[in-house]
Amino acid sequence: MADPYQNNVYHQGGGDPYGTYGEGGDQGGYGYQGESYPQEEDAASDATEGHDDEDQMYEGEYQGIPHPDEVKAAQRAARAKARQAQAGATELEELAEQYEDIMEDCGHGRFQWTLFIVLGLALMADGVECFVVGFVLPSAEKDMCLSNGEKGMLGLIVFLGMMVGAFIWGGMADKLGRQKCLIWALTVNCVFAFLSSFAQGYGFFLFFRLFSGIGIGGSVPIVYSYFSEFLQMDKRGEHLSWLCMFWMVGGIYASFTAWGIIPRYGWGFSMGTEFQFHGWRVFVLVCALPAITSLVGLMFMPESPRFLLENAKHDEAWMILKNVHDTNWRAKGQPEKVFQVTHIKAPKTNEDEFIEIQSATGTAIQRWAVRTLTLCKLVGPKMNVASLLGPELRLSTLFMAIIWFTMAFSYYGLGVWFPDMIKYLQQEEYESKVKVFHRERVERFHFNFSLENQIHREGEYINDKFINIEMKSVKFEDSLFEDCYFEDIKSTETMFENCTIRSTVFYNTDLYEEKFIDCKLENTTFLHNKRGCHLDNDEENDVLIYLVSFLGSLAVLPGNIISALFMEKIGRVKIIGLSMLISAGCTFFLFLSFSQAAIIAWQCLFCGVSVAAWNGIEVITVELYPASKRATAFGVLNALCKLAAILGSSIFASFVGVTKVVPILLSCAALVCGGLVALKLPETREKILQ
Repeated sequence: MADPYQNNVYHQGGGDPYGTYGEGGDQGGYGYQGESYPQEEDAASDATEGHDDEDQMYEGEYQGIPHPDEVKAAQRAARAKARQAQAGATELEELAEQYEDIMEDCGHGRFQWTLFIVLGLALMADGVECFVVGFVLPSAEKDMCLSNGEKGMLGLIVFLGMMVGAFIWGGMADKLGRQKCLIWALTVNCVFAFLSSFAQGYGFFLFFRLFSGIGIGGSVPIVYSYFSEFLQMDKRGEHLSWLCMFWMVGGIYASFTAWGIIPRYGWGFSMGTEFQFHGWRVFVLVCALPAITSLVGLMFMPESPRFLLENAKHDEAWMILKNVHDTNWRAKGQPEKVFQVTHIKAPKTNEDEFIEIQSATGTAIQRWAVRTLTLCKLVGPKMNVASLLGPELRLSTLFMAIIWFTMAFSYYGLGVWFPDMIKYLQQEEYESKVKVFHRERVERFHFNFSLENQIHREGEYINDKFINIEMKSVKFEDSLFEDCYFEDIKSTETMFENCTIRSTVFYNTDLYEEKFIDCKLENTTFLHNKRGCHLDNDEENDVLIYLVSFLGSLAVLPGNIISALFMEKIGRVKIIGLSMLISAGCTFFLFLSFSQAAIIAWQCLFCGVSVAAWNGIEVITVELYPASKRATAFGVLNALCKLAAILGSSIFASFVGVTKVVPILLSCAALVCGGLVALKLPETREKILQ
């Protein structure tokens, strides 16, 4: 019997716009084994070998239930009929139909679930990255003596890096490949995350976190584009929604590890006073584990065959599709089922896409330089955005840009506002319990107990000793200290204002001169002042910070499950529109919340509803754009999302403690606007991936 896979060649006729893979190129579409190859009279067909049991009656036939293969055949016949009716069907549309038929033959099984886990870990790493800086700031600010401005910049630099990364990696993935670019992106993230954990200075830490964000910024646009190209139409919406759940897992992972590591300040080591490696640095390292695990898994995953076909790499695409087919059917207990595709049509690549100097006309350095310059031009801002504003995509891109921006502005803005508002309420409650001491006179007294949340006004302290104590939120106003001795003092939010300090010694304390505001220092000595800002070693973070983040992430679970189950039944457009409008209603009811518990409850409800909108947005973004622009579009829109996150978090945080009317109205208006625009989008539920 002739081997149908032997002597596979490319046939490219002068007027044929396709490169045809394999033999039987005159048949159109793609061929199956046994259709073009005569067999010997007594030879068994590989395609039917081992399928004698299938001649028996299908169980569901008794109840009138059609066999799944019959359903697929009917769907294919309907698509073929529609294609024939459209005489003007483009070459890319025909390729999309062919590819969908092949993916149906490959089935959904072990291969997709393995890829699901590997890509899910990459998405989990993106979720972790959004939480890392927020959790380490309370500790890092003490190690690095950060000002409020520096803390704010550190919080925004991650989103800035992710914005740049999404833009760059998305465009590169459409030119160089999904798997390759995702490996590079995760490698950049892992390397710079590792370096940031050892950075001692603020500048280096900021620089490393910026590039860590640039690396992980490529995960979202590439992961969804990559995974969608291994899914058949009726599985796509549901399984892309399940994939979104890994972002929630990332938030839970970050919350748990932060709670378990950061408060344990003793986890680490120090080398003198110049190099400190405390618990929060261990946490930064642990947060890189999902990216590292995904990176290892990606080494064993193939490139997207759809990308390879778009770039005329037929041999590689065919081998990958055969491997997917065999892996799935072998796992289902049907190893005898044969991959029947013998040739696949694919459009020729544009000759001006990549310019390369042939080996006979230039050196290796010249060829590398031309390829690099061409790639930079193709993935630059002008080309990336221009490719999405063509006549066919302009309206969809505009609508999607509005939806991504409004959703991200509200989601990330409220994501900052919720915990900041809780901290503000905590601080108000704390300040309401302050103890005020007026005109107290203390002589020859040894203070050997901590002072906390106190105000001392017009006091006199004569020949007193303050030794080995902590001062937290203590303020001395218009007081006199004479012949006093301070030793081994740890303080936070402690100051002396309009005080007179005479003949007093400060030994091994962190009471620097800048903590004495408008004070008279007469014959006062500061010896061996403490270095660094870390003081409270036992309680770096309030446990409530971790609890709020954990509950917000966990609340996403019901919304994820519901959206995944109903994505194919209800449709992407309705899920996005309804979820955004319901989320707007949730934010409006924040006017009625006056306690920490109420704010936490509304945060959980908001997160649970809004995740359904996020799932729909990410699914429809994949389906609206063709393969050659899919990752680029996702990258541009995700970059816009991060820009909205920067604006939203900055604006909303500025109103904490001032008014809650503006943040609530801004988020509500943005969500209503985005929800109404979403209802204008075309439904893509039964659309073949272009």
